[in-house]
Amino acid sequence: MTDNKITVKNLSVGYGSFVLLKNISFDVKRGSVFIIMGGSGCGKSSLLRVLTGLNAPLGGSVWIDGKNLTTAPEAEKNALMRRGGILYQSGALFSSMTLAENIALPLQQYTDYSPAAVKELVSLKLNLVGLAGFEDFYPAEISGGMKKRAGLARALALDPDIVYFDEPSAGLDPISSKHLDDLILNISETLGTTIVIVTHELASIFSIGTDSIFLDADAHGITARGNPKELLKNPPNKIVFDFLTRGDPHAQKPE
Repeated sequence: MTDNKITVKNLSVGYGSFVLLKNISFDVKRGSVFIIMGGSGCGKSSLLRVLTGLNAPLGGSVWIDGKNLTTAPEAEKNALMRRGGILYQSGALFSSMTLAENIALPLQQYTDYSPAAVKELVSLKLNLVGLAGFEDFYPAEISGGMKKRAGLARALALDPDIVYFDEPSAGLDPISSKHLDDLILNISETLGTTIVIVTHELASIFSIGTDSIFLDADAHGITARGNPKELLKNPPNKIVFDFLTRGDPHAQKPE
């Protein structure tokens, strides 16, 4: 078994003739908190959809534990996709279902657990994200931060090896965002889960990221990679430096 959980080879991402990213390659280490960052329009969320198997790439391949997600037969591809959980920006909870019903859904669809076992697992996942006792609440009855945590509980329902996050802090106040970051770190450290996060939030990037890539819209590719704190110390170019020092008038620009 290699250290790489995900391997991306010569991947091109876009829609039809419109290319966002061209021939990019990178690895996501097992158990890391991997940040995909960059300015608006660089292809962060589009890349995430290809990594999860929701969209097909224009070219290249995505490998998970040495298995080619891109060219796998449908049954094998679906099995690989179920090894990943996804937390969308909005939480994407079904408004007409309670939190318990939302989290139970993937368990009911993809396992043959008894109703009693499903109920026990739902309570366990809600407890894991700090929402014990909220089983019978509807999404409209809880705060934005709680919705994100409930969405995370659902993403964890099938005990995935990888959890993908699309702008998890979007719409949250700083305190709720910090609580979510702490929860993500706890899941990574206690469960050994590989985390892949699309985000532009500097507080999150520096506090939880162990590795990263920077996507440049003009270059249609990766112009920096590594631990975000190290990239801040030794930025490879002005674009990366400006992104990582937004709002800091005292930051010293590289030569």
